[in-house]
Amino acid sequence: MTLVLRAVLLAGLSTFAFASNAFAQDAQPPADQPAADATSQAGSEIIVTGTRRTDRTVADSPVPVDVLSAESLSQSGHTEINRALTQEVPSFNFPQPSITDGTDVIRPATLRGLGPDQTLVLINGKRRHTSALLNINGSVGRGTSAVDVNLIPTIALSRVEVLRDGAAAQYGSDAIAGVINFQLRSARSGGKATATYGQYFTHVDGVETYDSVVTGAGNTPVFAPDSTSGTNILVLDYTGKDRRRRDGETLTLAGVIGLPIGAEGQINIAAEFQDRNDTNRTGADPRRQYNLVGPALDPRELTFNRFSHRYGDPETRDTKLFINADMPVGDGETEVYAFGSYNDRQGESAGFYRLPNDSRNVPAIYPDGFLPLITTDTDDYAGTLGVRGALAGWHWDLSGQYGRDRVDFLIKNTLNRSLGVDSPTEFDSGGLTYSQTLFNLDVNRDLAIGFGKKTTLALGAEYRREMFDIRPGEPGSYANGPAGGAPGAQVFAGFQPTIGGVRVDEKNKRHNWSGYAEIDTDITDQFSVQAALRYEDYSDFGSDWNWKLAARFEPVDGIALRASASTGFRAPSLQQQFYAAQATNNVAGVLLDTVTLPVNNPVAIALGATPLKPERSKNYSAGLVISAIQRLNVTLDVYQVDIDDRIVVTDNLQATRSAGLPCSAGAGCTPQGGAIATILNDAGFPTVSAARFFVNGVDTRTRGLDLVATYRVPEVMGGRLNLTGGLNLNRTKIRRVLAAPGALSEVPEPFTLFGRQESLRLVKGQPRNKINLSADYERDWLGVTLRSTRYGKALDAGAPESGVQDIHLAAKWITDLELRFKPMGDRLTLALGGNNIFDVYPTNTPLGQAVDPDSGATVNLPATRYVTPFSNFSPFGFNGRFLYARAALSF
Repeated sequence: MTLVLRAVLLAGLSTFAFASNAFAQDAQPPADQPAADATSQAGSEIIVTGTRRTDRTVADSPVPVDVLSAESLSQSGHTEINRALTQEVPSFNFPQPSITDGTDVIRPATLRGLGPDQTLVLINGKRRHTSALLNINGSVGRGTSAVDVNLIPTIALSRVEVLRDGAAAQYGSDAIAGVINFQLRSARSGGKATATYGQYFTHVDGVETYDSVVTGAGNTPVFAPDSTSGTNILVLDYTGKDRRRRDGETLTLAGVIGLPIGAEGQINIAAEFQDRNDTNRTGADPRRQYNLVGPALDPRELTFNRFSHRYGDPETRDTKLFINADMPVGDGETEVYAFGSYNDRQGESAGFYRLPNDSRNVPAIYPDGFLPLITTDTDDYAGTLGVRGALAGWHWDLSGQYGRDRVDFLIKNTLNRSLGVDSPTEFDSGGLTYSQTLFNLDVNRDLAIGFGKKTTLALGAEYRREMFDIRPGEPGSYANGPAGGAPGAQVFAGFQPTIGGVRVDEKNKRHNWSGYAEIDTDITDQFSVQAALRYEDYSDFGSDWNWKLAARFEPVDGIALRASASTGFRAPSLQQQFYAAQATNNVAGVLLDTVTLPVNNPVAIALGATPLKPERSKNYSAGLVISAIQRLNVTLDVYQVDIDDRIVVTDNLQATRSAGLPCSAGAGCTPQGGAIATILNDAGFPTVSAARFFVNGVDTRTRGLDLVATYRVPEVMGGRLNLTGGLNLNRTKIRRVLAAPGALSEVPEPFTLFGRQESLRLVKGQPRNKINLSADYERDWLGVTLRSTRYGKALDAGAPESGVQDIHLAAKWITDLELRFKPMGDRLTLALGGNNIFDVYPTNTPLGQAVDPDSGATVNLPATRYVTPFSNFSPFGFNGRFLYARAALSF
């Protein structure tokens, strides 16, 4: 029955539309623009992103811009803005990884398959500061530090504009994939209050419950085929039934109110509180937990709860406050404006369970092992103050802003093995802070020139200052104590003040100046041209010029061609240049303690690190816009983005030693590891066993296609129906990989600085295609929204060259449904709905053994896969069906 219902729903959507929610049909316009309704022409919304003109609309823009209304974004049970955007924009992806330290709580998103830090985020047209966190573990966006978009509450917004084109010549660094501009609500009256509650009701596909541990005579163990002397895998008596979960209870309370200031001013205050419990999709852990008692299992082995891990969404508690205000002053030609935000997020996620017999455990403290917990505390605030007006035909805007993001880590239910029985079980592991100070001056005016119907010239200058620093943890969180064994707090060792004999906890700063010129002209009613030029000068790496040229030609009313070409760049972030930490990472199923080094650290320099250069890009796009049919708008855009000197993290460079001396053969030794150990020993670092650092490592080319369609039906069964759809096709390939630098060039083959696993995750770790379909029906007191999104194939690559550990993620459809009721007109709205109503899960992670396609030999797959049954690279997460209810009161 479920399959039949799913087919009927999808067929109904496909009948009306093929493409995406990306072009939201109900975008809330600026205050001076009438709201679009079901009878208005699609694409008539005025945009402020990608142009400095005040009359440019979506339909006549020379580059693709999607306009999303706050109302559309709120019609979901998930109140995180990133989850809402992935349902609306086909080229937007938001994977939800787990057991990735701070990235569990601060999750990055991507546009057009590029990096999270290659999309510029604006609020009210002003650059938003990034998170202090560096995503350093095995997830999409590894090695990047991006804006924490989920700090923005949907209720504070009037709309969101998504520019899907390179725009570094207009906005500066980071705008390679595009620009997302969040426009805050600016009404002078009225408001809204909402309460949303939901939780997951799911059968975890492919994750079975079990009755007992299978034993032999005399309680002796029965080992699975993939068991080894180092990792004993026991046979469990599985029930054949999928595990049922009722978890992830989420309560979101939000409100916004608009108040007048004087005769024409306004202030809007928006707040949101979200309390979300964790979810857990772990599988039963069949590994032997306790040491054998002679030939028999320890009796505790039979009663141990093997669902011991926590794999899913973290527990979080978010408090968000946003304010937006403006007020005319003087003669009314000048306006003072301000907006700001404050966010506090408390998140708790887990690492891998430390088994009772694990060498990193102290049985006297945790006789049954322990699940280490990471508490990630985010404290973020920002403020912008500006004044704008008109003088002698020029419109001008002068503003200053400051933003700061601080992330602290408290590790609980853990220990430092090297401190033995005296180890504390809770550590302050330190934190990270990033801040940005920005001053802008923008001016523009319309020009009267001999040709062209209307021409707008814009000029501007900007000063930006950034700061990043590391707060060391308490000494015990990173200490190498007298008891021996792994040093530092298990799961997240504290930030150390010194690595390689050099302090790494000092404040790192830089500043840059920039200036731009932009001209936007309608040469005729049918032909418009836009050009921009920008100069940037950075204190750390020098200067850069970027340009952009775009044009639109409409030979026939309702049918237009558009194209653009531009250059761009992304400055290496301070986090990439100066992050320094030791961490435990899951590498091909092996938990490896690794140190991440700043490029200026002596250890990194010994291995060949050099100062980072900016990434440089070339963007090309061409498109077709069809609006000849009333209420229908179709856009088709193809694009190519070439990025040179893309910044990536090297593979873990492992040194192998025996009794402190480099070794190239024997147990645990390799020729490559021996050579790396020789380099480090010769440089005076004989205790560093594994290291990595950032390099300008690869050149990539991304090609793709965006198809977006919207259709408004003004009369259907007494109501109106909005149909939207979108398609994104996207493919990235690596054109060049950096050769091993410096002394690493002498390491014997096979050796790669940026190996197979991370290379394939970069080019195949996100879906190569995505389809969004939706239907939105409104009639008097009833509203219905139906969405379905198809995520294409993706790959979670393993390290072996043969691909035997690769996880191939099949394409999946995710369908959402919401019903809305208005018993008191527009004042009160009650909603019931479900996200992923068919309870779809990504492809299960292969377990046990597999046949190597190159050698034909049977090999054991990583034992950690038993407890991580789904890949972190799933583009829609792995939590299953979410059901919710919402009440909204408008006033």
